[in-house]
Amino acid sequence: MSTLATAAALVAIATTGIIYGTDIFAALVLRPAAVGAADASVADLLGRVHEYGDRRLPAPGTVALIATALVTATSHNAARIGSAIALAALLAWLAIYSRISAPINKQLRAAAANHTVPPDTRALQQRWDSVIWTRAALQSLALAGLLTAVLTR
Repeated sequence: MSTLATAAALVAIATTGIIYGTDIFAALVLRPAAVGAADASVADLLGRVHEYGDRRLPAPGTVALIATALVTATSHNAARIGSAIALAALLAWLAIYSRISAPINKQLRAAAANHTVPPDTRALQQRWDSVIWTRAALQSLALAGLLTAVLTR
């Protein structure tokens, strides 16, 4: 693995780790906490959480994708296979996030900003919850692929 590929892999690991940690926290802590909370609390607090997350997390997510693509393009053999698996996992994560999570985040952000409670708050949260473990698993797979790329150079 070249110095460029190694540096890109380390950047990809660090930035993927940010999203991985966020999704694991959401799966282990936010999801079960929201289940027991009142709809107004879910709409307000999670709307505000998504407000900050949707504004701040695209940067590390984008860097992770670009760095992982760079590792894939500049590596050979097992390192390329590991980074290609990571890239596929990140792209699958992005598809799920874009199609399911982001529209829900937008609705909850709007509710929090307007101090309203959507009548379907519970259904929105259940739909969001239904993909968080898949998102976390895809981030885990991405990290494993990137670690494989670094360790098999």
